[in-house]
Order: sequence, then C-alpha cells, then structure tokens
Amino acid sequence: MNRETNNGSGTASRLATTTVACALIVLAQLGAAAYAGPREQARRIHDRIAGVPPSDSVLAQMEADIIAGRPLDAASRALEHPSFYNVTLKNFVTPWTNRDQSVFAPLNDYTATVIGMVRDNVPFNTVLSADILYVSNASGLPPYSPTNNDHYEQAELRGVDLKATLVRTTQSSLLGIPPEATAGVMTTRAASEAFFIDGTNRAMFRFTLMNHLCRDLEQVMDTSRPTDRIRQDVSRSPGGDSRVFLNNCVGCHSGMDPMAQAFAYYDFDETQQRLVYTPGQPNAKYFINADNFKPGFITPDDRWYNYWRKGPNQHLGWDPALPGSGYGAKSLGEELAASEAFASCQVEKVFKAVCFRSPINQADRNEIARITNLFRNGGYQLKQVFAETAVYCMGE
Repeated sequence: MNRETNNGSGTASRLATTTVACALIVLAQLGAAAYAGPREQARRIHDRIAGVPPSDSVLAQMEADIIAGRPLDAASRALEHPSFYNVTLKNFVTPWTNRDQSVFAPLNDYTATVIGMVRDNVPFNTVLSADILYVSNASGLPPYSPTNNDHYEQAELRGVDLKATLVRTTQSSLLGIPPEATAGVMTTRAASEAFFIDGTNRAMFRFTLMNHLCRDLEQVMDTSRPTDRIRQDVSRSPGGDSRVFLNNCVGCHSGMDPMAQAFAYYDFDETQQRLVYTPGQPNAKYFINADNFKPGFITPDDRWYNYWRKGPNQHLGWDPALPGSGYGAKSLGEELAASEAFASCQVEKVFKAVCFRSPINQADRNEIARITNLFRNGGYQLKQVFAETAVYCMGE
C-alpha cells in the first residue's frame, strides 16, 4: 500500500515538474518574441519573406536598417532573394491555379505571370484583365506552347531562377486570342485547363471569386436579386420542391449567372489541349440541360451584369466609376479587381502567408485595413504588401 502511495506521489511529482518546465519554455519563447533584438527581427523578416536564412552580410545590412528605424528597407532586402520568387510566391499562388487548391501543382503560366507582376511592380488590380504573360528566357527550355505546360515544368525541374529569367510578353501573341479577349490570369492556359474545362464555365467565376475576393458562393448568397438571367439548366423545382430553388439556388445563381455570361465565348478544348475563343458564338455548354427549365435564360452573347451592386453584396465595395456591366471577361475582371473586397483579399492572403496565421485581434484587423489602404492608394504594389506585413509580424 505504501509502495502504491509512493509511486503515485512520484508520478504526480514528475508530472508537476514537467508542467512547470513546459510553462517555463513557453514563457521563455514569449519573452524572446517580445524582446527580440534588431538582429533577430531582421532574421525573422528574411525567413518569413524568403523562406530561407539570410547570408551574414545581408543580415548585417538588415540589422543596421532596423537599428536606424528603417525596417521596410530591411524587408526590401529580403524581397531581393531569389527564393522569394521561386518558393514563397510560387507556393502562395499555385493553389489559385487548380480546383483542388493544392500547393503541389507544377509551375504554370498563371503562377509565373503573378510572380512576374509582383517582381516588376505591375499594378495588381490588372491581374484579372491585362493582356499579360510571363515566360522564362533561360536557355535550353522548350518554348512556350498554348497546348502544353512543358516550358514551365522544365523550368521548375531545372531550378531556373524565376527572378532573373522571367520576361513579360502578351497572351495575344502566344495564345492565339485577340487582345480584347485577354483577361489576365483568367485566360492563361493553366486557368483555362482548370476552370473552363467541361462544365458550364461557372467554375471560372466561382474560383476567381474565391481566389481574388476571398469569398465562396455561400458567403455571397442573396435571394433578393432578380432571377431573369438564370440559365435553363437550373431546375426551378429541384426534387419537385420549388422552395429549394427560391430559398437556396436563387441565392447563388441570380448573381453568378449574369456575371459568368462574360465567359460565353471561352472553352478549353481537351483534344487540342488549349484555350479556344469563339467571338460571337456562345459555347454549347451554355445551353446544356435546356429542358430543365425551358423558360430560363438563353445566352445570346457575352454581356454580363453585376446584380450584386444592389442588395447585401454592396458591401463588397464596387467602384461607382464603373458601369457594373459590360462585354466579355476583360471588363468583368476590371469590375472585380476594382472592388474593395479584391484589395482586402490580397492583403489578408499575404498576412496569412507571412505571419503564419489568420488575424486574431483588433490590432491585426487594424493593420490589415492600414495596409489595404496603402495597397489601393499606392498603385496596387503587392511586393509592398509583403514588406509591410513582414515588418508588422517581425516581433512574433
């Protein structure tokens, strides 16, 4: 009995000792974060931006910047490291390019184009509308092809320095579509293969909304919008119950279908393995399952309307200087990227990538609002967002 009592006391004592030790370690870590000196802060900025430790000389320069009260200069030095482009940005962008939102997809023209835009400080509010494409000029690579991804996969396989070799060109010169049909990353080959393939082209709208406005359809549901542009393939009585349509389906389709009409002339041809653009001729996928509801909307062209400019989705912050309607993907991309939601989304994504967490308190939210204002008023420079965010998180 005494032995059992003694064993129990010994176990309790060991547990207490372990608990105290763990608490001391946590307190030490918190203290280190709270009182990190300039050198440690410089190292953290570099690690968070480039994903690798800085060289001794760069670390010394960054430390000097911080001591002098210029932490943004320190962050700018970290942004010059090739790993910021080959690793940090590649991993940041790649999930936007596929339906699984996987970071493990190969380098492609969508990802490379965003990396190039960030490097060159191209205004990021053109990412959904510009006639832009980045390729690598590294020697020995297969040329860019609108029918395969070999150019980028070989660049990644060979460890090509993207910062040093990416060159800006145009989609209209390489993809065989007119300049007015280009719409930034939405009309890259990678995006087309992921979101224009099969289906009804609603996927391109949904994933663009998710990737660039940080909202999925459930978050923007609004059953108060008109239903006049919902296509024929959407049953008005799913399972024989019209209430499902009125209380559920309408919430997404009344806003999505009028805007997804912008993609009426696009398709990804699986036989050719390329984006196909047919001006003046809506793709057959816009007319599938017409018998589901014959009085439904029949797509005549690529004119889109933003019904979310009224109702609860006004809070997405649409630009009053734009008309809220237009023809084709390019003008839709301009509409989406001019919204307040687009700007705040980019900053929120960078915050998570650099700080390794979501915002958790009012201080974080205030900082996101501050950086968003800088982003919008400073020419939509995404590189600056990385620098500002890294400085904010450097003491963590």
